[in-house]
Amino acid sequence: MQSVCSPTMKPAAVRSRGHSGSDTPESLRLAIERAWVVLPASVTGGAAYQGLLQYAPATRGKTPVVLFLHGSSGIAPAIREWQKWLAESLGIASLTADSMQLPGITYKSPIAATTYEQVEALPRLPWADASRFVVAGTSEGAVSVARYEAAPGAPLERGRIIYSWSCEDNYHVQGHRSHLPASVPVLNVMSSTDVFFSSANPWLGNPRAQGHCAAALQDNNRSTIVLIPGAPHTLSNLPQARQATEVFLRTQLQP
Repeated sequence: MQSVCSPTMKPAAVRSRGHSGSDTPESLRLAIERAWVVLPASVTGGAAYQGLLQYAPATRGKTPVVLFLHGSSGIAPAIREWQKWLAESLGIASLTADSMQLPGITYKSPIAATTYEQVEALPRLPWADASRFVVAGTSEGAVSVARYEAAPGAPLERGRIIYSWSCEDNYHVQGHRSHLPASVPVLNVMSSTDVFFSSANPWLGNPRAQGHCAAALQDNNRSTIVLIPGAPHTLSNLPQARQATEVFLRTQLQP
């Protein structure tokens, strides 16, 4: 496992949700239809497409894909900005399913650890190269990324990106239950003072917590942890995070 510490910066999914309800066929359908998709010019034949999956244009060819799982803020502007960067700078498509489709969803931290984990299926997409995909997520979404297990016969991911989740027991979960096989490359990017999952949080609930995924990844020599001093919880668009992400994706998604 490689560990990298970046210089100080000033602040600039599968899925989890903060309620105890159960999905319905309708909420799952809407989660996919309202997924935010950004497609690179290589498959649109023109400008990159940014919008809902249900309105995606006809495409040609296939492209590597990042399946992204959002956190409690839903598909926030920072996620859309990150997806746009993937398409325009790296030529990689991305899809973020919209998990906020059940009525009455509320969220407040801390809440009971039993209210987070839900898993959803994604459809086959004509523009997606199923042999070249990475699963990524932030915060609550990254919990599911850390726990992800491919269904029997499903294509295997080329890697995982875990933003702002420490893969540790704490107030947020009954147990972190990370499933990070040594064969799967992992990039974990954290603020060294993450407001939720580092010792900077007074109600963390684990005095031995390190604030990153090192313990869960101790047997994985294909993993990298990037700690960004002083960064906010939402950090995927910081220069250090983007640089580490670009290196990781170019390495793992090469033909």
